[in-house]
Amino acid sequence: MHVVIMGCGRVGSTLARGLTERGHSVAVIDQNPEAFRRLDRDFEGQMITGVGFDRTVLTEAGISRADAFAAVSSGDNSNIIAARVAREVYGVGNVVARIYDSGRAAVYERLGIPTVATVRWAASRLMRHLDPGPDIEVWRDSTSSVAMIELFLHADWIGQPLERLETATGVRTTYVVRFGLGVLPTPSMVIQDGDQLFALVTDDLARNVRRVAAAAPEGAQ
Repeated sequence: MHVVIMGCGRVGSTLARGLTERGHSVAVIDQNPEAFRRLDRDFEGQMITGVGFDRTVLTEAGISRADAFAAVSSGDNSNIIAARVAREVYGVGNVVARIYDSGRAAVYERLGIPTVATVRWAASRLMRHLDPGPDIEVWRDSTSSVAMIELFLHADWIGQPLERLETATGVRTTYVVRFGLGVLPTPSMVIQDGDQLFALVTDDLARNVRRVAAAAPEGAQ
């Protein structure tokens, strides 16, 4: 796989080293030639000085044969322009952009450009360490919009169809840990004593999902 990376800061250089260690070919673009000092001396990829959305620079970086493009410079505007050029002009299928402004990140996600909203993601991670709250999160996406949480169930849910819980909470169960093994839910699955259930939720749904799971099912005796 050939990957073009725009930006040789801490993120870009780490990404470049990791990809080359996995055997991929990498071209790194940065306006500042001093930035390439962050790469190892034996770095085998290309190091190209220039603007990451300049077509001449991109051509030198092998954009026409690139399988992926990552725009991880320190500028939101530059990252988005470069990501759009890579995807819309050169047809690169796998494109991602680093964005500091979470509001912009949401807009570009709707345009089909995956983004990593750095500030929001980092703040969310820190908040979960400082004040975890009632949820146990096992994963959160890079835009900090979707989380996977463990559901703590009322005892009366034991013996109930999993489908009933999903209908009541309005979310799908991602997986179940049963007897120490992770299993995928099936339409006929019944909740057993000792099951650990995990679900994907957005922040606006999380409180209600917790409330419904922690209460007895409607009509339960």
